Amino acid sequence: MDETLAGQVSRDAAETYERSFVPALFRQWTGTMLDAARVGPDTTGVLDVACGTGVLARAAAARLGTSSGIAGVDPNEGMLAVARRLAPGIAWHAGRAEALPSEDASFDAVLCQFGLMFFEDRVGGLRQMMRVLRPGGRLAVAVWATLENSPGFAELARLVERHCGTRPAEALRVPFALGDTGELASLARRAGLVDWRIETLAGVARFASIADWIRTEVRGWSYSELVDDERLATLVDEAQRTMVRFVAADGSVAFDAPAHVVSATRPRDR
Repeated sequence: MDETLAGQVSRDAAETYERSFVPALFRQWTGTMLDAARVGPDTTGVLDVACGTGVLARAAAARLGTSSGIAGVDPNEGMLAVARRLAPGIAWHAGRAEALPSEDASFDAVLCQFGLMFFEDRVGGLRQMMRVLRPGGRLAVAVWATLENSPGFAELARLVERHCGTRPAEALRVPFALGDTGELASLARRAGLVDWRIETLAGVARFASIADWIRTEVRGWSYSELVDDERLATLVDEAQRTMVRFVAADGSVAFDAPAHVVSATRPRDR
């Protein structure tokens, strides 16, 4: 996959991602994901796949009261540099989901929060995650619902395409590529998941302002280098004029951003 579409980002973009995207979008899902994977007092190993800057792994450490046994893996060194700075006690590894750098049956819980869409081999990645689960362990994977169900992002994709072209607009749309639950179910079956279910849950994207939202979307993601400062200013200006329906009285931005959570259990040995 083209690196722009695969979510590859620079260290600067990763810092923006952690500073802005994590509170705006990703932190709200950590408790849901840990619950779906049944992470609790008896959990002794947690793997965060496609961990990014590590918000989910850090939440697991906070819930368990220790970083021991918690690991994160991501192919992006920019993301991992931020993760290591924020939580040096967690074991961070460079690697791809399709070839996880872990032994069989190493973890009680394996989680992947909004990363599956970017895998080159989604079925292979799911199989790898099941491989490193211990018998009886739980898998939890979150993906965004369809773009049409996230109206702010749908409108932003159209705005970016008008002013910046197809490639950055497609990069913005890729995170919603698994919004069809039928396709998700097909992936689960082809990967051989057992006792799996898909649950669609409400979420909300929240940003401090229109300008903060647009700048975060561009500078905190993979297509930042495709949008120069002049085009970014144009995007902000038009968004401030045309996207007022997403703006609250205090100037903050909020709109629906639902997600699907796939969970499964690795069968116990018989």
